[in-house]
Amino acid sequence: MKYYLILLAFMSITSQTLESQNNEDNPFFNPFNETIDFATIDGEDVTEATEKIQELIDEDLAEILAIDNAERTFDNTMLAIDDLYNKFSGVSSVIYLMSNAHPDSIIRANALKSNVILGQYGNNLSLNEDLYKAVKAYSECDEAKTLKGYKAKFLKETIEGYERNGFALGEEDRDKLKAINDEISELGNEFAQNIASYKDFLLVSEEDMDGLSEDFKDARRQEDGTYKVDLSYPSYRPFMKYSTSNSARKGLYFKYQNRATPDNLQVLQDLLKKRKEMAELLGYSTYSEYRLEDRMAKTPEAVWNFENNLKNDLKQKAEADYNEILEAKRSIIPEATSVNSWESSFYKDILLREKYQLDGELVKEYFALDDVLDGLFKITQTIFDLEYKEVENPSVWHKDVRLFEVYKEGKLKGRFYLDLFPRDNKYKHAACFGIKKGKSTPNGYQIPTATLLCNFPEPTPGKPSLMPHSQVSTFFHEFGHVLHHMVSTADLMSQSGTSVSRDFVEAPSQIFENWIWNYDALKLFAKHYNTREVLPKELFDKMLAAKNVGSGLSETRQVFLGMYDMTLHDKYDPFGDKTTTDILKEVHNAVRLIPFEEGTNFQAAFGHLRHYASSYYGYMWSKVYAQDMFSVFAENGILDKETGIRYRDIILANGGSKDELELVKEFLGREPNNEAFLKELGL
Repeated sequence: MKYYLILLAFMSITSQTLESQNNEDNPFFNPFNETIDFATIDGEDVTEATEKIQELIDEDLAEILAIDNAERTFDNTMLAIDDLYNKFSGVSSVIYLMSNAHPDSIIRANALKSNVILGQYGNNLSLNEDLYKAVKAYSECDEAKTLKGYKAKFLKETIEGYERNGFALGEEDRDKLKAINDEISELGNEFAQNIASYKDFLLVSEEDMDGLSEDFKDARRQEDGTYKVDLSYPSYRPFMKYSTSNSARKGLYFKYQNRATPDNLQVLQDLLKKRKEMAELLGYSTYSEYRLEDRMAKTPEAVWNFENNLKNDLKQKAEADYNEILEAKRSIIPEATSVNSWESSFYKDILLREKYQLDGELVKEYFALDDVLDGLFKITQTIFDLEYKEVENPSVWHKDVRLFEVYKEGKLKGRFYLDLFPRDNKYKHAACFGIKKGKSTPNGYQIPTATLLCNFPEPTPGKPSLMPHSQVSTFFHEFGHVLHHMVSTADLMSQSGTSVSRDFVEAPSQIFENWIWNYDALKLFAKHYNTREVLPKELFDKMLAAKNVGSGLSETRQVFLGMYDMTLHDKYDPFGDKTTTDILKEVHNAVRLIPFEEGTNFQAAFGHLRHYASSYYGYMWSKVYAQDMFSVFAENGILDKETGIRYRDIILANGGSKDELELVKEFLGREPNNEAFLKELGL
């Protein structure tokens, strides 16, 4: 079923707060619309909740199946199924979050085991023939044939989901499919955990740290006078940009491009084999053909056309970008004829400072994390007519985690947690993890809840956390996912918030990256951390002039990632002689201007290959819609509340209860186009 297939995806985790009967001592089973007591969770709670939720779902399932087919209604069959999955995810989503965020090793280990168990249990649910027959029986009754709107859409997609899960197969093949899906779930968990737990670093000298700030040095200085630079974003990115040591940058680059190697190379190979087996068993030529059938793109051909057209559109800009960075390198090394992978950030920074007179370190001083958070809150509260209130002394899984409540017209509308700083064994990137989705219930509307896991720079003694402008963009982007959760009005959990087509799910987050490129918006919060001076217009103009420096190269990288993902799932034979690294090299050199570096295995830590299989193209696909929708704000005013409320109520609130393309057309008042998208790229 569609709603189970996205159940454990980090952008689409859902949950239902469960009745507390017989579970008072387990924090995973909290009363309706109350927060989870995260601080009291222990390893036994995880194991116990895993067992208990399966028992509860078994009971609910038995009730649905016991109904006589002649007496089936939308409420006792379809709504009951939505309730069942809502209850199931009420535990599975929280356990999934704990496996990615909890500092306690026992809780994490138990949660990882539970992810596998619950993933397999969910596979069983999606392959339950009796439940499929119940839905089919309902679909043939008079009431079902008169359904309209979200109910008709839910019934149609549920049946299609079952049939995509193998109900055209015989019993023996369905058993094979179940076993394959179980293995896919287990391999996916292993792939993610290998990335999260991987630790490596580079020890460098004082000379190698030349170019880095004193704060950066202080945070990494060892007793023997060396410096320990790990592979987290707050360490890796500044070092690659500012260290004047070419050899040290090269050393760190190779370590970074080999995260989770060699373990994940075999895990990925096995995962691709199982996906291919699954697709072929279901009658599809490739996994991509299977995966894209229910997406906006529909077919692999549509995606390949999109990627190839975009590659061609970007070619001239990418070549100009490369030559511009090469000229910056030649200003230091006159005989240079090429730019290496570990040099691009360094020379791009020189280009920005010397040709465009933009100093990234100076820009950071106007983006203290607390100010950025304040600005993000001001902007989104203003345009969407919302109010956020921080909860004092919340029960959380780590001392740095904060909890906020979202109010609309004085009524509690949602909650979100912020977990912003890096630590060992925590999810390594920035993402929105769903905890609970909106849903109509007899007790009232279920309050949606989400978490942002990020890895922003930690404050140092005497200085706050200062964010590069790119990380400000990341913060706004991920908060877009939170808002998609928060303002949902969908009646069904499986259509609420981010439960939209995977190739549209990024649009409501990508649109928010535009606000950090508008001076009227930045004036609200971009203030020097020390003097409190507002970001000078002159500095902003330099930022704007430099905005599309390297945009051709960076967006070509996105095309490369999308094409690599598609190649693995549409054109690659994992049972053949070529490795995923062979394919990586081929696609890299066919798309990117800076050649592939032998001895690197980026794919081992390409975490999106877990849930975004055949779907990474969606980042660029959805950006077309994001930029087109933003053009309405650009025309009416980026702080215009009327436009914001229309966007909130049409795009965000509906979630997946209506066709995404129809929602976009309704908001735009016309057919969508790619003009704003190409303009934003500087084309």
